[in-house]
Amino acid sequence: MKPIAEPATLTSATFEDLVREMIVRLGEDPDREGLVRTPERVHRAYQHLMKGYKEDAEAMLKAALFTVTYDEMVIVKDVEMFSLCEHHMLPFFGKVHVAYIPNGKVIGLSKIPRLIEIFSRRLQIQERLTTQIAETVQKAIEPQGVGVVIEARHLCMMMRGVEKQHSAAVTSSMLGCFRNEQETRTEFLSLIHSRPNGI
Repeated sequence: MKPIAEPATLTSATFEDLVREMIVRLGEDPDREGLVRTPERVHRAYQHLMKGYKEDAEAMLKAALFTVTYDEMVIVKDVEMFSLCEHHMLPFFGKVHVAYIPNGKVIGLSKIPRLIEIFSRRLQIQERLTTQIAETVQKAIEPQGVGVVIEARHLCMMMRGVEKQHSAAVTSSMLGCFRNEQETRTEFLSLIHSRPNGI
């Protein structure tokens, strides 16, 4: 892939310089009291929001695998997710449901939310996020199948463009028996829409 060339005028600019420039171009005064420290705050915020680029999702999963004889569906549902869309860099947020049927190995339950966090803390589109989660689980433990469903609201639709505040996007990725067996897929979809967690 051809490397992306940086504009010559930006090569020496810091992240804070770029935020300050953006503030000026928006017609604001970067030196007024409320904005003086905004460039460094934005830098820290984006370091947190984009920290998924520095983490290896597959290695994280493989460090928490356990051998079992269990071969029924494992579901982790209603995992809260926050990300930034790569088109407008505005947030989208919602819930992620992950299921798999083991084939000799299971993943430590806390690692599923961790996996979601790694991929969501990047510039994303919901469709890619859904497939990345499913494919990483599939690769790490080679289960009989994996199912992932994400239900999310997008501020790029709610705050701009069509400005529809109550719309939601639903995406799914079904691998193995979740794709090939209607009964397995139906069971998964039924279970994630049953009573909420904690009841």
